[in-house]
Amino acid sequence: MPTSEAIVVEGLTRDFGKFRAVDQVSFRVHRGEIFGFLGPNGAGKSTTIRMLCGLLLPSGGRGSVAGLDVVAENRRIKQVIGYMSQRFSLYDDLTVQENLAFFGGVYGLSPSQVARRADEVLELVGLSDRRRDLTGTLAGGLRQRLALASAILHQPEILFLDEPTSGVDPNSRRNFWDIIGDMAARGVTILVTTHYLDEAEYCDRLVLIYQGRVVAQGSPQELKHSLPSQVWGLTPEPLAPALEIARQVPGVTEANIFGDSLHVNAAPHYDVAGPLAQALAAGGVKAGVIAPIPASLEDAFISYIQAAKGQIKEN
Repeated sequence: MPTSEAIVVEGLTRDFGKFRAVDQVSFRVHRGEIFGFLGPNGAGKSTTIRMLCGLLLPSGGRGSVAGLDVVAENRRIKQVIGYMSQRFSLYDDLTVQENLAFFGGVYGLSPSQVARRADEVLELVGLSDRRRDLTGTLAGGLRQRLALASAILHQPEILFLDEPTSGVDPNSRRNFWDIIGDMAARGVTILVTTHYLDEAEYCDRLVLIYQGRVVAQGSPQELKHSLPSQVWGLTPEPLAPALEIARQVPGVTEANIFGDSLHVNAAPHYDVAGPLAQALAAGGVKAGVIAPIPASLEDAFISYIQAAKGQIKEN
């Protein structure tokens, strides 16, 4: 009997010799959800996805995808999912249509099924007028759309996207997320890894992973609102010296540069504006206006990562 959970992960672990790439990761993904797996490069995101796709056996823990066990039924998992890796597995010397025909054969579709589905997926990803183009001539954003079309040709109920927009321009990334949103609205469950924080805002829920461990999870709003500090914003001149000064001010728990601005964290009920302005003036820095601001997802990301680094050092 189908459940509301498309993916269940409990204590999933993967070792490569003495190196632990994924360390007891646990989370659940609901059907029809866009679930983001967020973390810096090397955090363990791709390794986790490969285990869930049946491409890599875990060293410990358990997981299920569409009710199928990632160890005992890993081969069956490949039949019900779509997978788009960081490196698009396309053949440059084939046309768009020929690439789809090839992948349709891999998925066991008949020629008539491939023809029908090719029309549908090319329409979805906006490549209907490029079907006769050689894949090698497509720009990065268009290749990305073709890779997605190939991954969904067999109508998978769960789609895994491993940093699918890495290396493409911002406009192509936004268009790609529009397509993802349309698919989720049709009931497809999507697990996507990314290190782009603006993309993470499009997800229903997120897991933040660092050095193979889950350090936070929740909706983007929940992660931003759960910070145990108030964020203050200012645009000081010069910026670099201001950062060093701010980090030494009593009551400041964190300070980071965001573009041409500085974000400073302090205890929720502590008015850090006065002490901060005084310290900056003493250091010859023009502080400008210092005011509390809503925490961004980037603020939350940095804060959780810094806390995780501190715990790792203590251990």
